[in-house]
Amino acid sequence: MFEEQIIGCCKKLKLSRNLADMAQTTDGPTHQEYLYKLLAAELKNREHGRASKLINSAGFYSIKTFDGIRFDEITLPGDLTIESLKSLDFIREKKNIIMYGRTGTGKTMLSTALGIAACQKGIPVRFYRTAALVNQLSELKKSGTLGTILKKLNRASVIILDEWGYVPYDRTGAQLLFDYLCDIHEQKSIILNTNLEFSRWVNVLYDEQMTAALVGRLMHHCHLLLFPGENNRLRESSINDLYRSIASPDKKEDNCHDH
Repeated sequence: MFEEQIIGCCKKLKLSRNLADMAQTTDGPTHQEYLYKLLAAELKNREHGRASKLINSAGFYSIKTFDGIRFDEITLPGDLTIESLKSLDFIREKKNIIMYGRTGTGKTMLSTALGIAACQKGIPVRFYRTAALVNQLSELKKSGTLGTILKKLNRASVIILDEWGYVPYDRTGAQLLFDYLCDIHEQKSIILNTNLEFSRWVNVLYDEQMTAALVGRLMHHCHLLLFPGENNRLRESSINDLYRSIASPDKKEDNCHDH
Protein backbone atom coordinates (compact mmCIF):
# COMPACT_ATOMS: atom_id res chain seq x y z
CA MET A 1 0.00 0.00 0.00
CA PHE A 2 2.80 2.39 0.91
CA GLU A 3 5.34 1.12 -1.63
CA GLU A 4 5.43 4.30 -3.76
CA GLN A 5 5.62 6.51 -0.69
CA ILE A 6 8.50 4.41 0.70
CA ILE A 7 10.34 4.64 -2.63
CA GLY A 8 9.87 8.41 -2.54
CA CYS A 9 11.26 8.59 0.99
CA CYS A 10 14.21 6.38 0.02
CA LYS A 11 15.04 8.72 -2.85
CA LYS A 12 14.97 11.80 -0.63
CA LEU A 13 17.03 10.07 2.06
CA LYS A 14 19.43 8.69 -0.59
CA LEU A 15 18.62 5.11 0.32
CA SER A 16 18.35 2.30 -2.23
CA ARG A 17 15.02 1.42 -3.85
CA ASN A 18 15.63 -2.11 -2.55
CA LEU A 19 14.54 -0.86 0.86
CA ALA A 20 10.96 -0.75 -0.38
CA ASP A 21 11.16 -4.42 -1.40
CA MET A 22 12.90 -5.38 1.83
CA ALA A 23 10.20 -3.61 3.81
CA GLN A 24 7.68 -6.16 2.49
CA THR A 25 9.80 -9.24 3.25
CA THR A 26 11.41 -8.26 6.57
CA ASP A 27 9.82 -9.51 9.78
CA GLY A 28 10.33 -8.43 13.36
CA PRO A 29 8.37 -9.05 16.58
CA THR A 30 8.76 -5.39 17.57
CA HIS A 31 8.92 -2.12 15.66
CA GLN A 32 12.50 -1.59 16.80
CA GLU A 33 13.71 -5.02 15.65
CA TYR A 34 11.92 -4.60 12.33
CA LEU A 35 13.58 -1.21 11.79
CA TYR A 36 16.97 -2.55 12.83
CA LYS A 37 16.74 -5.49 10.39
CA LEU A 38 15.69 -3.15 7.60
CA LEU A 39 18.55 -0.70 8.23
CA ALA A 40 21.07 -3.54 8.64
CA ALA A 41 19.98 -4.99 5.30
CA GLU A 42 20.42 -1.57 3.68
CA LEU A 43 23.95 -1.27 5.13
CA LYS A 44 24.84 -4.74 3.85
CA ASN A 45 23.48 -3.83 0.44
CA ARG A 46 25.62 -0.68 0.39
CA GLU A 47 28.74 -2.59 1.43
CA HIS A 48 28.16 -5.13 -1.32
CA GLY A 49 27.67 -2.35 -3.87
CA ARG A 50 30.83 -0.54 -2.75
CA ALA A 51 32.86 -3.77 -2.89
CA SER A 52 31.62 -4.51 -6.41
CA LYS A 53 32.49 -0.99 -7.52
CA LEU A 54 35.99 -1.23 -6.02
CA ILE A 55 36.61 -4.62 -7.66
CA ASN A 56 35.43 -3.36 -11.05
CA SER A 57 37.65 -0.28 -10.92
CA ALA A 58 40.77 -1.97 -9.51
CA GLY A 59 42.03 -3.31 -12.83
CA PHE A 60 42.19 -7.02 -11.96
CA TYR A 61 42.64 -9.33 -14.96
CA SER A 62 40.59 -12.05 -13.26
CA ILE A 63 38.72 -12.66 -10.02
CA LYS A 64 40.53 -14.92 -7.54
CA THR A 65 39.83 -15.92 -3.95
CA PHE A 66 41.92 -17.75 -1.36
CA ASP A 67 40.20 -21.00 -2.35
CA GLY A 68 42.57 -23.06 -4.44
CA ILE A 69 45.74 -21.30 -3.28
CA ARG A 70 48.22 -23.87 -1.96
CA PHE A 71 49.76 -22.09 0.99
CA ASP A 72 51.85 -25.20 1.72
CA GLU A 73 53.84 -24.32 -1.40
CA ILE A 74 54.58 -20.76 -0.23
CA THR A 75 57.30 -19.94 2.29
CA LEU A 76 56.06 -17.23 4.63
CA PRO A 77 58.41 -15.19 6.85
CA GLY A 78 58.47 -16.07 10.53
CA ASP A 79 56.46 -13.02 11.55
CA LEU A 80 53.56 -13.73 9.19
CA THR A 81 50.86 -16.40 9.45
CA ILE A 82 48.34 -17.45 6.81
CA GLU A 83 45.55 -16.11 9.02
CA SER A 84 47.27 -12.74 9.42
CA LEU A 85 47.86 -12.52 5.66
CA LYS A 86 44.23 -13.31 4.89
CA SER A 87 43.00 -10.79 7.45
CA LEU A 88 45.06 -8.10 5.68
CA ASP A 89 46.92 -6.97 8.80
CA PHE A 90 49.76 -5.77 6.56
CA ILE A 91 47.49 -3.11 5.06
CA ARG A 92 46.55 -1.73 8.46
CA GLU A 93 50.25 -1.75 9.38
CA LYS A 94 51.21 -0.04 6.07
CA LYS A 95 53.57 -2.91 5.27
CA ASN A 96 54.55 -4.12 1.82
CA ILE A 97 54.36 -7.64 0.40
CA ILE A 98 57.03 -8.84 -2.02
CA MET A 99 56.37 -12.18 -3.72
CA TYR A 100 59.44 -13.77 -5.27
CA GLY A 101 59.55 -16.91 -7.39
CA ARG A 102 59.66 -18.24 -10.89
CA THR A 103 56.91 -17.60 -13.41
CA GLY A 104 53.70 -19.57 -12.94
CA THR A 105 54.03 -20.29 -9.23
CA GLY A 106 50.89 -18.43 -8.13
CA LYS A 107 52.13 -14.94 -7.29
CA THR A 108 49.52 -13.20 -9.44
CA MET A 109 46.78 -15.45 -8.06
CA LEU A 110 47.62 -14.70 -4.44
CA SER A 111 48.10 -10.97 -5.00
CA THR A 112 44.74 -10.83 -6.80
CA ALA A 113 43.04 -12.73 -3.96
CA LEU A 114 44.51 -10.27 -1.45
CA GLY A 115 43.31 -7.37 -3.59
CA ILE A 116 39.80 -8.81 -3.91
CA ALA A 117 39.66 -9.38 -0.13
CA ALA A 118 40.70 -5.77 0.42
CA CYS A 119 37.97 -4.49 -1.92
CA GLN A 120 35.41 -6.61 -0.07
CA LYS A 121 36.42 -4.80 3.11
CA GLY A 122 35.98 -1.42 1.43
CA ILE A 123 39.71 -0.82 0.83
CA PRO A 124 40.48 0.68 -2.61
CA VAL A 125 43.06 -1.18 -4.71
CA ARG A 126 44.83 -0.62 -8.04
CA PHE A 127 46.29 -3.59 -9.94
CA TYR A 128 48.85 -3.09 -12.72
CA ARG A 129 51.22 -5.06 -14.86
CA THR A 130 54.30 -3.04 -14.04
CA ALA A 131 55.49 -2.54 -17.64
CA ALA A 132 52.04 -1.21 -18.61
CA LEU A 133 52.05 1.24 -15.70
CA VAL A 134 55.57 2.44 -16.53
CA ASN A 135 54.55 3.03 -20.15
CA GLN A 136 51.41 4.90 -19.05
CA LEU A 137 53.42 7.14 -16.75
CA SER A 138 55.89 7.95 -19.52
CA GLU A 139 53.20 8.66 -22.13
CA LEU A 140 51.11 10.83 -19.81
CA LYS A 141 54.21 12.76 -18.76
CA LYS A 142 54.93 13.55 -22.43
CA SER A 143 51.34 14.66 -23.01
CA GLY A 144 51.26 16.76 -19.85
CA THR A 145 48.43 14.76 -18.28
CA LEU A 146 50.35 12.82 -15.63
CA GLY A 147 47.92 14.05 -12.98
CA THR A 148 45.13 11.81 -14.28
CA ILE A 149 46.86 8.55 -13.37
CA LEU A 150 48.32 9.96 -10.16
CA LYS A 151 44.78 10.72 -8.99
CA LYS A 152 43.79 7.08 -9.61
CA LEU A 153 46.86 5.84 -7.75
CA ASN A 154 46.33 8.24 -4.86
CA ARG A 155 42.76 7.04 -4.33
CA ALA A 156 44.03 3.51 -3.68
CA SER A 157 45.28 2.23 -0.33
CA VAL A 158 46.95 -0.79 -1.94
CA ILE A 159 49.01 -0.77 -5.15
CA ILE A 160 49.67 -4.17 -6.76
CA LEU A 161 52.58 -4.30 -9.20
CA ASP A 162 52.54 -7.58 -11.12
CA GLU A 163 55.32 -8.99 -13.33
CA TRP A 164 57.98 -6.66 -11.93
CA GLY A 165 61.22 -6.90 -13.89
CA TYR A 166 60.00 -9.14 -16.70
CA VAL A 167 61.21 -6.63 -19.31
CA PRO A 168 63.45 -3.54 -19.20
CA TYR A 169 61.43 -0.39 -18.59
CA ASP A 170 61.21 2.94 -20.33
CA ARG A 171 63.72 5.13 -18.48
CA THR A 172 61.38 8.09 -18.00
CA GLY A 173 58.54 5.87 -16.79
CA ALA A 174 60.87 3.95 -14.46
CA GLN A 175 62.04 7.23 -12.90
CA LEU A 176 58.42 8.38 -12.46
CA LEU A 177 57.43 5.08 -10.84
CA PHE A 178 60.48 5.28 -8.58
CA ASP A 179 59.53 8.81 -7.51
CA TYR A 180 55.93 7.78 -6.83
CA LEU A 181 56.92 4.73 -4.77
CA CYS A 182 59.21 6.98 -2.73
CA ASP A 183 56.41 9.48 -2.17
CA ILE A 184 53.98 6.87 -0.81
CA HIS A 185 56.53 5.12 1.43
CA GLU A 186 54.80 4.10 4.68
CA GLN A 187 51.53 5.67 3.44
CA LYS A 188 50.21 2.79 1.31
CA SER A 189 50.87 -0.93 0.99
CA ILE A 190 52.66 -2.19 -2.11
CA ILE A 191 52.25 -5.79 -3.29
CA LEU A 192 55.02 -6.53 -5.77
CA ASN A 193 55.43 -9.79 -7.72
CA THR A 194 58.76 -10.60 -9.29
CA ASN A 195 60.87 -13.43 -10.66
CA LEU A 196 63.96 -11.23 -10.52
CA GLU A 197 66.26 -11.29 -7.50
CA PHE A 198 67.10 -7.90 -6.03
CA SER A 199 70.66 -7.87 -7.35
CA ARG A 200 69.29 -7.88 -10.91
CA TRP A 201 66.75 -5.07 -10.52
CA VAL A 202 69.37 -2.66 -11.80
CA ASN A 203 69.00 -4.38 -15.18
CA VAL A 204 65.48 -2.98 -15.55
CA LEU A 205 65.88 0.27 -13.60
CA TYR A 206 69.34 1.11 -15.07
CA ASP A 207 70.57 3.21 -12.14
CA GLU A 208 72.38 1.44 -9.25
CA GLN A 209 71.79 4.13 -6.65
CA MET A 210 68.11 4.42 -7.53
CA THR A 211 67.78 0.64 -7.38
CA ALA A 212 69.43 0.45 -3.97
CA ALA A 213 67.21 3.24 -2.65
CA LEU A 214 64.06 1.55 -3.96
CA VAL A 215 64.99 -1.83 -2.47
CA GLY A 216 65.59 -0.10 0.85
CA ARG A 217 62.23 1.62 0.77
CA LEU A 218 60.25 -1.45 -0.24
CA MET A 219 62.00 -3.72 2.27
CA HIS A 220 61.83 -1.27 5.18
CA HIS A 221 58.46 -2.59 6.38
CA CYS A 222 57.91 -5.70 4.33
CA HIS A 223 56.94 -9.38 4.28
CA LEU A 224 58.92 -11.41 1.74
CA LEU A 225 57.00 -14.44 0.43
CA LEU A 226 59.00 -17.09 -1.42
CA PHE A 227 57.39 -19.37 -4.00
CA PRO A 228 58.56 -22.74 -5.39
CA GLY A 229 61.79 -22.48 -7.35
CA GLU A 230 63.08 -19.64 -5.15
CA ASN A 231 66.74 -18.77 -5.12
CA ASN A 232 68.11 -20.10 -1.83
CA ARG A 233 70.63 -17.26 -1.71
CA LEU A 234 67.73 -14.80 -1.53
CA ARG A 235 66.28 -16.58 1.49
CA GLU A 236 69.65 -16.68 3.25
CA SER A 237 70.74 -13.14 2.43
CA SER A 238 70.27 -10.25 4.81
CA ILE A 239 69.12 -6.86 3.60
CA ASN A 240 72.71 -5.62 3.81
CA ASP A 241 73.84 -8.44 1.53
CA LEU A 242 71.19 -7.41 -0.96
CA TYR A 243 72.41 -3.81 -0.83
CA ARG A 244 76.00 -4.84 -1.42
CA SER A 245 74.99 -6.89 -4.45
CA ILE A 246 73.56 -3.86 -6.26
CA ALA A 247 75.37 -0.83 -4.91
CA SER A 248 78.73 0.22 -3.59
CA PRO A 249 78.94 1.04 0.16
CA ASP A 250 78.84 4.80 -0.42
CA LYS A 251 75.51 4.40 -2.25
CA LYS A 252 73.67 2.49 0.44
CA GLU A 253 72.05 5.59 1.91
CA ASP A 254 68.40 5.99 0.99
CA ASN A 255 68.52 9.12 -1.13
CA CYS A 256 65.19 8.60 -2.78
CA HIS A 257 64.45 12.20 -3.57
CA ASP A 258 67.89 12.97 -4.93
CA HIS A 259 66.69 11.52 -8.26
